[in-house]
Amino acid sequence: MTTVTKLTSANHAAVAGGRENAVRIRPGALAAQFESLAEAAAATIAESEPVCDEVLGRFVGLASRIRSTSFHEGRLLEQGLLAIASAHPDLLVLSQGLRLPIVPAALEALKANDWKTLEGLSFDAGARSRQCYTPDLIIVNRRKRTALVIDLKRSLASYGDTNRMDALTLKMMAAALVVPDWLYKEHKRIAVDAVGIAIIDGASRPSAHDKGVWALSEIDALLEIEGAAAAMSDLRDRFAVRVRKILAETAREALGLGSASMQADAVQAETDEHPDPVGEGMEEPAARRVITFGLAARPQRALRVAH
Repeated sequence: MTTVTKLTSANHAAVAGGRENAVRIRPGALAAQFESLAEAAAATIAESEPVCDEVLGRFVGLASRIRSTSFHEGRLLEQGLLAIASAHPDLLVLSQGLRLPIVPAALEALKANDWKTLEGLSFDAGARSRQCYTPDLIIVNRRKRTALVIDLKRSLASYGDTNRMDALTLKMMAAALVVPDWLYKEHKRIAVDAVGIAIIDGASRPSAHDKGVWALSEIDALLEIEGAAAAMSDLRDRFAVRVRKILAETAREALGLGSASMQADAVQAETDEHPDPVGEGMEEPAARRVITFGLAARPQRALRVAH
């Protein structure tokens, strides 16, 4: 029998186990690995080439790098979580090829029934389906025969709409219903007796365990790894130092303070706005010029009046 459940505070022990069995990560144990991850992510941001933007103008580089930072921070947190979970001897961390089908029958079962009534249900991972869900990680505790389907968000700020959160939870639960069969068929006959889902909020705002939402600061209990949250904070700090330096340099260039070429552009822009007076001898005296007046018309039909 396979139990599929949301990871709430009440059933957490059944899925993730008690903290008495937790593994501890010593401070600095992952420092070298985290340095490499943070450096690689920051380098990718620094090397990005912005696309010209008529509104942002010379500030497009700054805006582009800020957007890039948000994307790469999310990816960095996934890599950090993978590294931390891999430190637990009982955990098998899956991060590649996690395309899970969303079986229509599973969706119907979830919509028509309460979560608690689905104990014992499991669906064929090979069933035909038009929809799928790709989690960030699936973490299997081989000793306890449990699995966690994890979706890690840099921030859930954009999920303030309850409907969006409910839709994500429903999709994750439907995918979780095929995980036992999927693990058995695709990963050397791994068998699990319980599957949980967890949405991890990287911003660590107040969690909502009744919706399967866990703050990043709570992952010690979620993964049974003491020091996991502190390690993730360390990784983020290393990344932040590098990103702020990149953004500061980009901002100075945008303001024309850090690059000779940008200063030249600023001077040229000032010249364009306030052109020098026409030099003597470059144009006929005003008294001899022919000035045109009239209604707007095609150039060849404009009214010409000698002044």
